Amino acid sequence: MDFILRKWTTRDLESLVKHANNLKIARNMSNAFPYPYTVKFGHRYITKAITIKPTQIFAIAIDNEAVGSIGVYPQTDIHCRNAEMGYWLAEPYWGQGIITEAIRQMVVYSFNALNIDRIFARPFGSNIASQRVLEKAGFILEAKFEKTIFKNGEYLDELFYAIRK
Repeated sequence: MDFILRKWTTRDLESLVKHANNLKIARNMSNAFPYPYTVKFGHRYITKAITIKPTQIFAIAIDNEAVGSIGVYPQTDIHCRNAEMGYWLAEPYWGQGIITEAIRQMVVYSFNALNIDRIFARPFGSNIASQRVLEKAGFILEAKFEKTIFKNGEYLDELFYAIRK
């Protein structure tokens, strides 16, 4: 399926809230990604995305509708040459190769636009689909931390995947 990565705009608020308000997405995200996903949170997210320069958070758009998001978050201090990647996609588009390709595009963009040498992602051990898309996009499993995440009343493993410039 054809998609583009593009900058977020305030016109994306309705589609962001519509697609992000999904428990199946929220259960695989940090608690900073709420459920229910409200207009207030969506507005805050878009405002953050459009103010960061250079752009680090992109909308995943199909037919000009924002149906997901992908971003990189440069680290600081002694980790300053690293960036964490996060992403999500609306459920109707799962299993179509969109996130794998979005990750590949984001890696190329990030290594060109930002002063980083490594991008990492931290999927939950229970999120097999996210692990697979990272591997398909060329990320390598670097570490597994057992039962370090507490989400929805249970302890989960945290995995570190990374790709280097």
